[in-house]
Amino acid sequence: MDEIINSQGFETLCIHGGHKTESNHAHLTPIYASSTYTFDSAEHGAALFSGKEKGYIYGRFGNPTINEAEERIALMEAYGLKDRQGKPLLLKAILHSSGMAAITTMLLSNVKTGDKVITHHSLYGGTQEMMDKVLPALGITAIQIDFKDPGKVEETLKAHEGSLALMYLETPANPTLQCVDIEHLASMGKEYGLTVCVDNTFATPYLQQPFKYDVDFVMHSTTKFLNGHGTAIGGIVIGRDIEKMNTKVTKTHRLLGNNSNAFEAFLLTNGLRTFPIRMERHCSNAEQVAAYLAQHPKVEKVNYLGLSSHPDHELAKRQMKHAGAMMSFELKGGYDAGVKFIDNLELCVSATSLGTCDTLISHPASTSHVVVPAEKRLEFGITDGLIRMSVGIETVTDIINDLEQAIN
Repeated sequence: MDEIINSQGFETLCIHGGHKTESNHAHLTPIYASSTYTFDSAEHGAALFSGKEKGYIYGRFGNPTINEAEERIALMEAYGLKDRQGKPLLLKAILHSSGMAAITTMLLSNVKTGDKVITHHSLYGGTQEMMDKVLPALGITAIQIDFKDPGKVEETLKAHEGSLALMYLETPANPTLQCVDIEHLASMGKEYGLTVCVDNTFATPYLQQPFKYDVDFVMHSTTKFLNGHGTAIGGIVIGRDIEKMNTKVTKTHRLLGNNSNAFEAFLLTNGLRTFPIRMERHCSNAEQVAAYLAQHPKVEKVNYLGLSSHPDHELAKRQMKHAGAMMSFELKGGYDAGVKFIDNLELCVSATSLGTCDTLISHPASTSHVVVPAEKRLEFGITDGLIRMSVGIETVTDIINDLEQAIN
């Protein structure tokens, strides 16, 4: 089936990729709500545990519902790409209980005490806290620098050569939509023997495929655009090195207890079936919303990669297929204007997540970044009047009308 899927379109893959005929011939893979699986004989059990035979042992190790979601997303990230030998790229994916669980597995299976991680500013808040609070307690140092400055990156790589183990990228970043150059940074990381990882949650494989640039791992919060309906928490790690994914990464994932469950995997695969048409509408709506906001007299600035005013507009055009559905904008009037705007919304939803069918809006200064010192928040471009917006798939004029009345 996978060979057939690889020769067909991306939309077809999102519906059929990873699906295998079920023993009772159910149209969709059912929710396998079983904590454990039986063995035909002692020999059969031994063969499964040794890896000589494929099959299911225990729910924490995987089940058919979870495996379908894993295989489909791996195919999506590999779609149309070739490996270093010119053959269709094969990837391995492991579904997790959350995006942070996926990031944790990736980090702890690739770095150890004494190692250093190089990354940039404006990361997702959970990732930032992981870098600041969890890794140092394990004897792992995170070095954060400006990845927009190639000279500074080169200088840091040289200064810490031998102790740097991993390069961590998130592009576009949250909530300023800052982009970093995956191709250039991955090339620099590889030159110094680093493992290169990319959080691709905002862009999704519909807009950006980091494996095109020879990275080692890609992570997603599947809670967002991949699920698309706000019904299930999840995360996924996709890796290029199949052997490492099947051994060290799988072992770390299982021992940390980061596994997903069949119900949320089922909801994810259902979301993936409509993923391409949702993304098409998300992107189309976002373009029109950004154009509206850019000319509004009460809006100071719009951070949207599709606008030529965004400093990373040209970079986004090179490494993304579209500017996407995420944006942020600064209201004139600062903190009070931001709070009043949120309170005036009628159609759009005030929430901190993103990537659902409905438009989600948040005010970072009063919610997600309220514990971040103001000077640090401002350094990252998160002003008091900044509004983050995940543009949904509603009728676009309804979205714009709600923004208009809320601003005014």
